[in-house]
Amino acid sequence: MIKGIKHIIFDLGGVLLNIDYNLTEQVFVDAGITNFGELYAQLGQTELFDHLEIGKIGTDEFVEALQKISSVLLTREQILHAWNAMLLDFPVRRLQLLQQLRLYYDLVLLSNTNEIHEESFNKILMSDRGIPNIGVFFDRVYFSHRVGMRKPNREIFERILEECSFKPEHTLFIDDSPQHIATAKELGIQTIYLEKGMTIEETVFKSLK
Repeated sequence: MIKGIKHIIFDLGGVLLNIDYNLTEQVFVDAGITNFGELYAQLGQTELFDHLEIGKIGTDEFVEALQKISSVLLTREQILHAWNAMLLDFPVRRLQLLQQLRLYYDLVLLSNTNEIHEESFNKILMSDRGIPNIGVFFDRVYFSHRVGMRKPNREIFERILEECSFKPEHTLFIDDSPQHIATAKELGIQTIYLEKGMTIEETVFKSLK
């Protein structure tokens, strides 16, 4: 049982936003990058994707790099479409859950993401729900490409605790990647690891009772 929680830090992809990495890989493979699976994986990324996630490179540099390694000529539009293919939808129940939780807890969003995906998932949210951006549900938002650091590094968690004046023992972190959960635990933060098949709709209120 999780007790004493005053603050909740949410991951985005796989927690609030439904994603399917295989869709992006398939679109890239279909377009000619047959080894895309070796270049990108949820648990281990090449330097190119790391740099995109911490804002060292932007959209133009990312597109140019993928064009160079592709065996076929890919347009900017093809690359952006493929890269965003993994982003699916925000189930309305999860958004309602955030609204309910915000009445009682400080809410923070912490996501390893990039400027391409940020624009895309906010468009999805606007198109599907009429909500301009995911940040409206949170007190603070930490996107890796904006703050220049990413999970599972300790620095990003320490920055949130310091800037938000959160005590780790009163803070809950919810994520679907075990390496991110491990770092939070090392810092004394309480955690919920969303394993495959689990959703926040089913676990959060039950854990906080």
